[in-house]
Amino acid sequence: MTKVVAINGSPRMDQGNTSLILTPFLDGMREAGADVELFYTKKLKIRPCQGNWKCVFETPGECYQKDDMQMLHPKLLEADIWVFATPVYVSGMTGPLKNLIDRILIPLGLPETELVNGHSRHKMREGIKRGKVVLVSNSGYWEQDNFDLLIGQMKAVADHAEWKYTGSLIRPHGEVIKSMMKIPGAIDDIFNAAKEAGKQLVTNGEMLTETLDIVKRVLLPIDQYVGK
Repeated sequence: MTKVVAINGSPRMDQGNTSLILTPFLDGMREAGADVELFYTKKLKIRPCQGNWKCVFETPGECYQKDDMQMLHPKLLEADIWVFATPVYVSGMTGPLKNLIDRILIPLGLPETELVNGHSRHKMREGIKRGKVVLVSNSGYWEQDNFDLLIGQMKAVADHAEWKYTGSLIRPHGEVIKSMMKIPGAIDDIFNAAKEAGKQLVTNGEMLTETLDIVKRVLLPIDQYVGK
């Protein structure tokens, strides 16, 4: 059975616009037979990385800090798919989600660096499972390019973890979603596509571009959205 760990970094948790896309996506994964666990950064007590390298030299692979990462880290290491969900905050992910990702990856790195595809980086420790990384994100801005830096960062996260970045479900001009949900059938295709993407990922190991394109399709012209 495919094991999925999803982290929602929105402070609005299941009431936020990010969750409107994340929920059907995870539902689709469950319907395809995956074991899905969802966590909210707002409910987790996770301290920032202290940068003292104890997890590298004193307790290799384990952070000395005692908080909710002790519960979450083993689940992440057993998972086949990581789903990171976040609204766009200043062109990137929310602070608590970045903090959590630091605490996932830094203890898993080896102390020495080596060249990988022309770049120096820390290799992951032996015996660490490899899997897939997916991004789910919402932005209040109209244009799709507002996700570019976030997607680039998430690809880098996957690269550092030596996992495969499998794609993103992005929802630009997301502030209009809840109002459009009041119009019967107006955006059902978006939620259906998000669910279908979840099924595709579990069943086929990838998500179709045409499915992801539906999730991010234009909802209304920019001149009707900006300034409203």
